[in-house]
Amino acid sequence: MVEPFVGSEALAAGTLTRYTLRRGFVAIYPDVYLTRGIEPTAIAQAKAAWLWSKRRGVVAGRSAAAMLGAKWVDPWAAAEIVHDNRHPPHGVVTWWDHLDDDELVTIGSMRLTTPARTALDIACRRPLGRAVAEIDALARASHLKPADVELLAERYRGRRGIRNARTALDLVDAGAESPRETWLRLLLVRAGFPRPQTQIPVHDEFGMLTAVLDMGWPEIKVAADYDGDHHRTSRTRFNRDIRRAEEVARLGWIDIRVTSEDTEAGVIGRVRAARDRRL
Repeated sequence: MVEPFVGSEALAAGTLTRYTLRRGFVAIYPDVYLTRGIEPTAIAQAKAAWLWSKRRGVVAGRSAAAMLGAKWVDPWAAAEIVHDNRHPPHGVVTWWDHLDDDELVTIGSMRLTTPARTALDIACRRPLGRAVAEIDALARASHLKPADVELLAERYRGRRGIRNARTALDLVDAGAESPRETWLRLLLVRAGFPRPQTQIPVHDEFGMLTAVLDMGWPEIKVAADYDGDHHRTSRTRFNRDIRRAEEVARLGWIDIRVTSEDTEAGVIGRVRAARDRRL
């Protein structure tokens, strides 16, 4: 069984014996099992938490984001559900909150919060940087409409964390393709630079697409790209990146390449120098 399941239900149905349940499966929450040796995903954790709630909870927060297709959701982080049980097992976070019908959606038989309500919950409950990164991923996956979240924020204008939520929501950009791209964009904004455009297409003199830059300012042809480890571990990708960088430079762009080895001050200094050259 790949999907989480309720052990007592499998025994009652005769699908498994107690012996096979003990030998082949592991309980990730009380009476909720997953095949032994399978690494749990964020989606599996969400389904398991919902089963633990006896199917009464509403999947919310990062768990709802995972169910809605968001990437980069940490599979080892606690699953999150709206549920009246204040004593969840380790690995599950619960809270009780009001939910209107237009804030709920159903996938299969599971109830979860809509993209807009999920974004609002994350924005209210996370530190600013984490909130923006998680909502960036949700927005990219679900075509989240900022106007829908703004309406919900107004509906719950007295809610705890709503001021932080408004700040986070204003910084969301569905163009981010990874949490580190979100980190880089927020670093530039905090440093006082104009908010960069994301996913900038670069075309050559024949109109052919040469590259898509992570973020930057097209009007002055300055960009910043975050290069993850996959850019260096793949020889094919590494060689392709070299040719791409040469072509982008030929077309008049200054493209600052950022890696995990760079310091924040170093990145800011390089971007400032590039902008100063153009301005």
